[in-house]
Amino acid sequence: MYQYTDFDRRFVRARAAQYRDQLERHLRGELGTDEFRALRLQNGWYIQRHAPMLRVAIPYGELSSRQLRQLARIARDYDVVTEGPFKGQGGYGHFTTRQNLQYNWIPLDKSADVMDLLAEVDMHGIQTSGNCIRNITSDAFAGIAPDELIDPRPYCEILRQWSTLHPEFAHLPRKFKIAVSGAAEDRAAIGWHDIGLQLKKNAAGEVGFQVFVGGGMGRTPIPGVEINGFVPWQQILVYIEAIVRCYNLAGRRDNLYKARIKILVKAEGQKFFDAVNAEFARILADDPAGHEQIIPQAELDRVKASFVDPEGVQATGELAITGSSDPAYGRWLQRNVHGHRVAGYRAVTLSLKRVGIPPGDTTADVMDTAAALADQFSHGELRVSHRQNLVLPWVKASDLPELFQAARAAGFATANAGLLTDQIACPGGDYCALANARSLPLAAEIAERYQDADELEDLGEIDLHISGCINSCGHHHSGHIGILGVDKDGAEWYQLTLGGSDGSTLSGATTPGKVIGPSFAADEIADAIEAVIETFKRERRAGERFIDAVKRLGLDPFKTAANAVRVSTAKA
Repeated sequence: MYQYTDFDRRFVRARAAQYRDQLERHLRGELGTDEFRALRLQNGWYIQRHAPMLRVAIPYGELSSRQLRQLARIARDYDVVTEGPFKGQGGYGHFTTRQNLQYNWIPLDKSADVMDLLAEVDMHGIQTSGNCIRNITSDAFAGIAPDELIDPRPYCEILRQWSTLHPEFAHLPRKFKIAVSGAAEDRAAIGWHDIGLQLKKNAAGEVGFQVFVGGGMGRTPIPGVEINGFVPWQQILVYIEAIVRCYNLAGRRDNLYKARIKILVKAEGQKFFDAVNAEFARILADDPAGHEQIIPQAELDRVKASFVDPEGVQATGELAITGSSDPAYGRWLQRNVHGHRVAGYRAVTLSLKRVGIPPGDTTADVMDTAAALADQFSHGELRVSHRQNLVLPWVKASDLPELFQAARAAGFATANAGLLTDQIACPGGDYCALANARSLPLAAEIAERYQDADELEDLGEIDLHISGCINSCGHHHSGHIGILGVDKDGAEWYQLTLGGSDGSTLSGATTPGKVIGPSFAADEIADAIEAVIETFKRERRAGERFIDAVKRLGLDPFKTAANAVRVSTAKA
């Protein structure tokens, strides 16, 4: 993991102190609500449906056990409602699809105290909101995946430092998100980001980036397109600066829904690409040898030094993994235990998906338990995944039987990674002021319907994503099955989409799902999903995956089955 320097710590603590001053002036009435809004947003503080919400950055998903314990402390001591109609709520956090943690019940007058606690463990909420470059995300298996070509984490950290409080990019037309992948398999969904970066090597063996631009979900889902096939790693900050400068100058500021870079790229196409490449050349020409945005080898080496294997990790011979005849253990090995680049080690998903708990939610006690497992089995390190689970990245294969028993006792051993009940969902209308409908009750109903482990395994890999509104925080566009909450005259309704992809090998090229007919009422949508699943079971070929069946059959048979639910409900 990256180790903060003295400068890093002074920077984050100074920012926390600055926020405390801003908050105190606001509470005294010296700083108006509108003036304070921009300041709190750039520190990750929202005002949601019922209370303030804090979004904490977990850059590229890396987390230490010490940091997780501090997050648990904040949940236990500060995320608590002590009076009023929501008394007793809180005490938990929510892991998001972009490797952040959110709290939903921290009082605003305690927010500066929380910022100080985060700074104690090298964490913050800087730029997790606002029209700026947000938290840099990556593959949860970065640095350990067997298919990894180049470890993206050092480059992510350099990007994080460069983009934090960048004076030119503090007030962009709209929020801006960057994802980086260094593996053959895209587990970072780079095609759905404003900028997606794929590390690669050219014919000469030199490291560089394939750059995609203009991806995004929301009201208009658009996959990113390649703007440059190979940018040398030393120049990647210059190239990103050129992209963001051109966007800053030409992006729409008169229409919130047309302000994202994806709209600019779609409207201007090659004209935008030419402008970016011209700006890139101009910056380099100004100072080709020593421009401050060229990454020196010494700086890359300094940052890389934080990403060496933990002390004591050493390759061993690969032995057969044994230890139990329990079928649950076998399913867990198959689903939640992943390959590793270091012989004799594995990465293990600690599932946060269990009946009665919303996807991504975790209590203070659960966080403490996960931290203890990380200390015992993974050199004190964890990862937050795009799928809203935790990952232990440094587990000895010989420790798997003991880890399974400990994970099962703590509720982490649900063997469903990649299956239907390993859902992605945003907090939805239960918390978010922007949401049109609730996500969490629907996620719970689906989880309750599909609890048979053999049935889930028979269905195979199915990505089910749920968003409570068009902002797509639940990434419904990229789900094999996507659900979008919509409002109809004050009532909750849900659109159903099929065939979406996040760009992984399983799903295929980055593609938005297609809507199958009119929306479904809240009491119809779970039945509609079940009808879609039953159609797949009936029509699939031997060994065929759900996404492949949708591509082969088209939408019509699934649409017919889902619409039959609406008809039967109307008759009833």
